[in-house]
Amino acid sequence: MLNFLRPFFARLFNPIGQALARTPITPNMITVAGTVGVCASTLALFPIGWLFPGAAIATFFVFLDMLDGQLARMKGSSGPYGAFLDSTMDRFADAAVFGGITIWFIRNPADHVLAVVSLFCLACGMCISYVKARAQSLGLNADVGLIERPERILISLTSIGLSGLGVPYVLPIGMWALAAGSAITLTQRMVAVHKDAKSQDAKSKDATSKDATSKKEG
Repeated sequence: MLNFLRPFFARLFNPIGQALARTPITPNMITVAGTVGVCASTLALFPIGWLFPGAAIATFFVFLDMLDGQLARMKGSSGPYGAFLDSTMDRFADAAVFGGITIWFIRNPADHVLAVVSLFCLACGMCISYVKARAQSLGLNADVGLIERPERILISLTSIGLSGLGVPYVLPIGMWALAAGSAITLTQRMVAVHKDAKSQDAKSKDATSKDATSKKEG
């Protein structure tokens, strides 16, 4: 959904990337630093109710994490391990964001339902990423969905931050909307994988049948 913003951010971070490319800093360092920043800010500040500062700091580190891919291209050091590390660190960051806000919901007796919703968002987010990765490893297509990780992070941090500024109802609305969007996305990907698997099975059977027919004719 937010893919159209990628060129804008690429131009925005280009000067920073060029400056970093002249230093010993590696893309993997940026990846790990961004994840550590998100985890530290959300797990330290969300549970004690400092929602806006936690969301603001986490957002800064989320934007910092966007530099790793650009820096890798500039240094010519992109590769499978960098992609693997980035994906793995993203899971830690997601767990920290939703884990931190879940602790805050649990500490507030009026928000126990939202704690369950937050955990549901976390579980769905993990499953959404897993379904795509597993499908790709099997040669199947799962590149569909209403909201991907950037949208999930945007919705969660925006609603948490605005709630910290005192905007009423924004956090429950954000969490419920995220839960619904995540459930829809997970369903879309599972349906897409099912359809692609059936299509590939049909093509395989058709090819086998044609091969057997040609052998008989020969």
